[in-house]
Amino acid sequence: MQTPWGNLRVADAHVHFFSHRFFTMLGAPAQLAVTDIGERLGWRMPPEDPRAFAGEWAAELERHGVARAVLIASLPGDEASVLSAAAAHPERFFSMAIVNPAAPNAALAGGLGGYCFFPAMHGYSLHDPRATAMIAQAAERGAAVFVHCGLLSVGVRAKLGLPSPFDMRFSNPLDLHAIALLHPRTPFIVPHFGAGFLREALMLADLCPNVYLDTSSSNSWMRYQETGCDLVSVFRRTLAVTGPSRLLFGTDSSFFPRGWHRAVVDAQLIALDAAGVDEPAARLILGENLERIFSSCNSQS
Repeated sequence: MQTPWGNLRVADAHVHFFSHRFFTMLGAPAQLAVTDIGERLGWRMPPEDPRAFAGEWAAELERHGVARAVLIASLPGDEASVLSAAAAHPERFFSMAIVNPAAPNAALAGGLGGYCFFPAMHGYSLHDPRATAMIAQAAERGAAVFVHCGLLSVGVRAKLGLPSPFDMRFSNPLDLHAIALLHPRTPFIVPHFGAGFLREALMLADLCPNVYLDTSSSNSWMRYQETGCDLVSVFRRTLAVTGPSRLLFGTDSSFFPRGWHRAVVDAQLIALDAAGVDEPAARLILGENLERIFSSCNSQS
């Protein structure tokens, strides 16, 4: 992809794979069919076969010059969709899935490169024995552990009028401190710079060299920060703590027809350039860090 530093290899750390099964499960409590959801949202619904949908995403990334992406199964129980997608295009996709350790009979599906924990969404503490046991199991498998902290708003639920009974008591990145120290070889990923808990996310990353921050989304949480906080200052503060080797570029792309969220990367490229990032650092942030940690995870799982 063309960037301010020339043509660089770009890998996206954060793409939600809104599969046909995802929409089926999402609409089930409100008895909404997938076609109904598409009409309400004005979105193009995916094909039933996740491999066909993976082909659409592969073509979309190719169109934008994106080499690889992490696909996230965005509801517990949809792991098979991202596994199928990654198997269909192993050169293009890594796979992660949201898991809920508080659910009855919760278990980790095999073959994934990472597992995503959303404590505020599912109402548990990271120090709940069910959560610590599942994180330990993920670590034993050599997988990455993604933990959503801070502000949590799921746009598709809001647009459909579905309830979002989230609990931000469980959103502090510092809850991850002791756990990340306990598994020093496991990469822990905190998305969106901590989504409003930037200070706490930076404290965590400073204390735990296995913690990575991802840059995804529009980062609208900045409106809750002190006056003068913008994406350039966020990058400067983060790089001063983590250096370029623990920052993962991401977009939080999710649905069609929008597809890959080009506006997010454009804003981030401008901000990184303004923050004084040089070419070697840009290569790490925009793709090399992600490919390094996930290639290692995949080789161990």
